[in-house]
Amino acid sequence: MSDLWPLFGFVFFGLFSPGPNVILLTASGARFGFRRTVPHLLGVALGVGIISGVTGLGIGALLFAQPVLTVVLKAGAGVWILWMAYRLWNADPAKASHRDRPFTFVQAVLFQWVNPKVWAVAISAMAYVAAMSPVDQAVTLAATFSGLNLGVCLFWTTAGAVLSYLLANALAWRIFMRAMAVALAGFSVLIFV
Repeated sequence: MSDLWPLFGFVFFGLFSPGPNVILLTASGARFGFRRTVPHLLGVALGVGIISGVTGLGIGALLFAQPVLTVVLKAGAGVWILWMAYRLWNADPAKASHRDRPFTFVQAVLFQWVNPKVWAVAISAMAYVAAMSPVDQAVTLAATFSGLNLGVCLFWTTAGAVLSYLLANALAWRIFMRAMAVALAGFSVLIFV
């Protein structure tokens, strides 16, 4: 267990730092509240565990071996993240429709498949478990990513929900949502750097 502390630290800081999940959970917590964002939060925690687990089973090696798959993943991620940034930019609580809602559990799990930050952290984390068998790598990475990311998701969703109290007027709300949109769009550009 003590051999895994470096892995825990790496994964925690990799997932805690701003990226698509952090931005979307913070914005969702502010916009929809903590309780309504819980399915999104749980989907992210499970989804990153799945991605890291399949990375340990060899998907990460496949991405290294087939660079065209990496390009396709980046292109899909970039388009999807820009679409979400556009939606955040145009979010207006005064004009919220009945269709406005946070990610569902399944949407949050599926989003992790095109989340380049999760892939990058999972592939990098392979160095910490390289001496293990593929199954042990998969189990260790999945448990570490899901467990630590649950705490990360709880923190950022709560931060967003608390921020909603400061977003009492339309101007403050618009500034916050547009800042989140710009941060998300900026991340889509970083995918290709």
